[in-house]
Amino acid sequence: MCIEKQTDFLSYDGSLTLSFALISVICFLMNEIIFGIFISYQDTPVVKANNRDLSFILLIAIKLSFLSVFLFLGRPVDITCMLRIITFGITFSIAVSSLLAKTIMVCVAFKATKPGSSWRKWLGVKLSNSVVLFCSSIQIIICMTWLAISPPFQELDIHTSPGTIIIQCNEGSAIGFYSVIGYMGLLAAVSFVLAFLARSLPDSFNEAKYI
Repeated sequence: MCIEKQTDFLSYDGSLTLSFALISVICFLMNEIIFGIFISYQDTPVVKANNRDLSFILLIAIKLSFLSVFLFLGRPVDITCMLRIITFGITFSIAVSSLLAKTIMVCVAFKATKPGSSWRKWLGVKLSNSVVLFCSSIQIIICMTWLAISPPFQELDIHTSPGTIIIQCNEGSAIGFYSVIGYMGLLAAVSFVLAFLARSLPDSFNEAKYI
């Protein structure tokens, strides 16, 4: 006699999944409000002084990171298994790269105020955009290599819980998965160290304190 097994995954019928979705939507809307304020006052001295372009990139990356939560919810299939960690990894890396670029620009701007400083040539949009592009490109290369060699896929786990089929994502290559996570951690660590070193700058350059 065959006994039908129950399937288990992060279904939208569950309270835990709905909680994750609700928190993600609330955070997205809060970010959207802040983004709208920046758009409305983009030509004011305060927004311009806050490195407007980097702030826009940072806010957009954070919004996409919040939305990527939905790729982790619901019944996993091969495409969502591949997209979820890749999407989050890239968008989060862009966000952290923006923070890193902001910190670097704060340090460079302070050094450039000294008379005859050679740091003046590094001031401008090119440096900050180059930092974001370079740091994000490394994460994209890691993700594309992971997908090309051993991409994540849907897996049916029948051993963990007897009588239940757990539908989950197998990460494929453990090295690829931990490389993506590790690179995000590396970016965050470098950003923190630079911000910590720049914490004692004068009030005109105190953005690093909050980073």
